[in-house]
Amino acid sequence: MRTTLSRRRFMQFTASSIIGLTMGNKFLIRPAYAADIPHLEESNPQAVALKYVNQSTVKNQQCKNCLLIRNGINNNHWQPCALFPGKAVNINGWCSAYAPKPA
Repeated sequence: MRTTLSRRRFMQFTASSIIGLTMGNKFLIRPAYAADIPHLEESNPQAVALKYVNQSTVKNQQCKNCLLIRNGINNNHWQPCALFPGKAVNINGWCSAYAPKPA
């Protein structure tokens, strides 16, 4: 038995697929926010290796001024950092990989 796909049926299928994918993304994919990411603990082995602390004692050197911070959408005290994937660092923190943002 040979099945033929008419042009009209093909267009209906294509339109339905596009609508389904668009609506599926809207309902199935939830945006991630920095507040949802677990906070980096000072006892984390990578944090210990980079001497990370939640409260900087070095003048004018804080995570919020660092080139590696990934500023989130919301203004939160915890933001993602390129050095600690899947973790959020305190914006007032510091680590030995600190690199100032260019002026």
